Order: sequence, then C-alpha cells, then structure tokens
Amino acid sequence: MSRHALIVAGGGIGGLTAALALARDGHRVTVLEQASELAEVGAGIQLSPNASRVLIDLGLGDALARFAVTPDDIRIFSTRAGGEVGRTPLGNIPFERWGAPFWVIHRADLLGVLAEAARRTPGIELVLGARLRDVSAEPGEISVHATVDGEARDFRADGLIGADGVRSRVRVGVRGGPPARYTGRTAYRATLPIDAVPEEVRRSTGLWFSTRAHLVHYPIRAGREWNIVAIVEDAWHDESWSVPADRQEVARVFGLAKDRWPPLARKLLATPANWTKWALCGFDGNFEWTSGAVTLLGDAAHATLPFAAQGGGMAIEDAEVLSRALAGAPNVAAAFRAYESIRKPRTRAIVDRAVKNGRIYHMPDGLAFFRDTALRLGLGARLIDRMAWIYGWRPS
Repeated sequence: MSRHALIVAGGGIGGLTAALALARDGHRVTVLEQASELAEVGAGIQLSPNASRVLIDLGLGDALARFAVTPDDIRIFSTRAGGEVGRTPLGNIPFERWGAPFWVIHRADLLGVLAEAARRTPGIELVLGARLRDVSAEPGEISVHATVDGEARDFRADGLIGADGVRSRVRVGVRGGPPARYTGRTAYRATLPIDAVPEEVRRSTGLWFSTRAHLVHYPIRAGREWNIVAIVEDAWHDESWSVPADRQEVARVFGLAKDRWPPLARKLLATPANWTKWALCGFDGNFEWTSGAVTLLGDAAHATLPFAAQGGGMAIEDAEVLSRALAGAPNVAAAFRAYESIRKPRTRAIVDRAVKNGRIYHMPDGLAFFRDTALRLGLGARLIDRMAWIYGWRPS
C-alpha cells in the first residue's frame, strides 16, 4: 500500500475520525480547523453499532465508555395519543446482535476523545485557526492556500478531504457543489443535570411525536446530565445559524399554552431555562463529491436531517471506508472515486430514510392515529429490527 500525505479540512467528528483512520494505515495527515480550539457545539449524539464499532476498532472504546451511556430502551410517545405508544428494549441487545454497543454521548466528550487521540498520533498534525482560501492542483500534488492566525500559509499534499460540515467551503468553493439552505425546521437543544428531570425518563432514549414537531431526549456524560432536542417546522429570521433561546420562546413556539402536549412532555419542555436554537440546513445531494484528488466526507457530502440519528454515524462510516479505499487503489484519485461509489448508495438511502421519518414524526392527527395504532400493536417493540440494515453495517 502506498503511503500518502493528505489534508483534511475540518476538525470535527468526521474529520478527526478520518485523520485517525488514515494515520493508522500509515498516511501523514494535516487537519486544518478554522476554530482556534477543538470544541463541539450542540449537545448529544447517538452512536449506534455501525458507528461505535469503527471508533472501538480505532482503539477508542475504553476512553469513550467513560462518558457514554447505554440506554435501557427507546420509548415512543405521541401527543395525539396522550402518552407512550411503543417501547423497544436496548441495553446489551445491540451488542449481542451486532457486536458493538448503542451509545449516547455528549458531542464535546466524543470530540475530546478524538482530539486527544489525534494529538497522541505521530502521523497527524493539527493546525488550528486555519481558514482555507484557495486550492490549486499541480501534477501529482494539491496545494491548499490558507491563513493561519491571519498569516498566509501553503500546504501541499497528495489529496484533500473536505470534512468541513454542511456549509462546506470545499464543497461550494472547490467542488462547485450546492450551497446549504434552510430546510424549514429549527432545532432547540438544552442539557440539564440528570436530577432535574423525572426519574422515569432518565435511562431511556425518548422520542415524542407531535404535529409538525417532535422531541428526542436521553442521558449523557456517564448519566450525570440529560440532553433534550426539540425540533419544529418553523421560519428562520436570525442572521446567525445558531443563537440562544429561552423557555419563553420554547413555550411559544411549541404551543405549551394550548395544552397540545401531555403533562410529562410539557414538564420536559418547560424545565430548561436556556436553550440554543439551530437552523437545520441541507442541500441537493445530486452532485459529484470527487474531482481528481479532492473529495468530501460527512455533512459536507451528504447532510441529512436528524430524523434517523445517523449524521455523525455516516461521517464515521465514511472515514473508515475512505481509509480502506486508499489501501486498495493505485493512487489517491482512484481511491477517492472508489470511496464515493461505495458510499453514495448507502448515504442516499439513509438521507431518504430520514426524510420519510420526518413525515412520520410530524404527521397531523388524522394520519397519526394509524401510526400510533401500528406502534401499539407491536411495531413499537420491533424498532431496532427496522433499523438492522443501518445498525448492522460493517466495513468491507
């Protein structure tokens, strides 16, 4: 296998996982991150077995286990039905079935483990405060022109991997791909001490369906804290893509004054005093990720709505497949083409699944009756069977 010098644009979950997978295989990796420190915004992330398997194989299992929680079950609630309509056991079942755990974890804890591993890995250079300005291709070489802490620097490598998120500069500025657009949905996120929430929801992953809205919640930080995400179909009027919000805004947007939500859901929504709201963005995925020795990874390639809880998982999968493609191809360009051809069918299927889930989660009451009835009649106990094609993925 040829060893290459590679540049990864973006030091988030996907970018650092890619750097670790590539360095494991002997490549030299420079990670260019725009932020001045490696810090993850947002709150929780679900790592189903398809993703946790990759991280464990990179040697991160023990470090992640100190922060992760294995939920006891997935509980599904419906505002139309007034409460719980289905429950799927988790615990050790995913590990017994697919050989890897189902974890929930704070994004900052996951990124911290990845960053610490990257810093300890000799083949990885982390360059913070780096803003990509331009990319030029020369025979057998990619030149990335950037500013680092305001000073111009050039980086040369055999290939460039854009792992710089949904608003990727590599996708738009280098690949000529589509810009990110607001999807008409806004996510409100908050975390609380675990003791501040009712005991009945502390060990579960909870999913609430409502008309044009839904909630997800689960424990994080080794069970010391609790994460809630509330997503609503909405308009976005702020200049920033992420802004603070408070409980009064959440009460207004989610209609807490109208008794639309059952008492437990109302309590969960009313408890956090401070929230952060995010514009959920996406783009048309019908374009080529790869051109020569440049390709894309994670949200930069295939941003998805969070209705299948696989945005991070797809980026982690991408990283493993990309490293394997480089091991089996004659050069970087061929490896990048192979990686794209392998990944596109799966990522498209998951993006499509998330879109369909969004329709199911946000159904109006008339259709929601049939959804809730199906869940109560047994579908709610077999949800992980329906996700087996995602959870059972293994790199090949």
